[in-house]
Amino acid sequence: MRALLVALVCTTGLAHAEPLPSGAIGVTAGTIAGAGADSKRLGYGPAFGAQVSWQPTTTERRWGWTLRWSTLFGLMYTGDAAHFDTLRTVQMDLTLGIRLRPWSSVRRYLTLRGGGQLFLANQRIQSGGDVSGERQFFGGVFSVGIDQYLGSVMFNFDIRAGMIGNGPGMVGLMVGIAAAGP
Repeated sequence: MRALLVALVCTTGLAHAEPLPSGAIGVTAGTIAGAGADSKRLGYGPAFGAQVSWQPTTTERRWGWTLRWSTLFGLMYTGDAAHFDTLRTVQMDLTLGIRLRPWSSVRRYLTLRGGGQLFLANQRIQSGGDVSGERQFFGGVFSVGIDQYLGSVMFNFDIRAGMIGNGPGMVGLMVGIAAAGP
């Protein structure tokens, strides 16, 4: 029996890690809202946009790094800052983070990302002690999410907080779909 087991192991070879697609490009959509003191000022509304990510990971490792760029276009309907028309926003961010696999599935990862964000609006927004209002802000952004692979498609679900430290506070719940590839 022992000889049969040794022969079986020698003939089958060693198992190799399955490579995951390291890049992804796709679309994202969801809901964004003002946070904290900026909640009433900004209101809430839908957001949609594009994202590109790079996350070289193999299935044998339980963690890896990730880099993502995204652009979101938002329409804020219920905020006080919308003096003339719907408050339209653009959020562009570049984040760096880690991907963790705390469960047994090799196709699902928990993501933690942080970075910088440029926030633009079609109208002036008063934020903090600034009474004159600005239309552009730069600050920090942070997100927690899940990346799920189904074949060569990657779905992601993110909770994000933007404009940390400067500008109007924002939170969002986003869902994305991306074509994943080398």
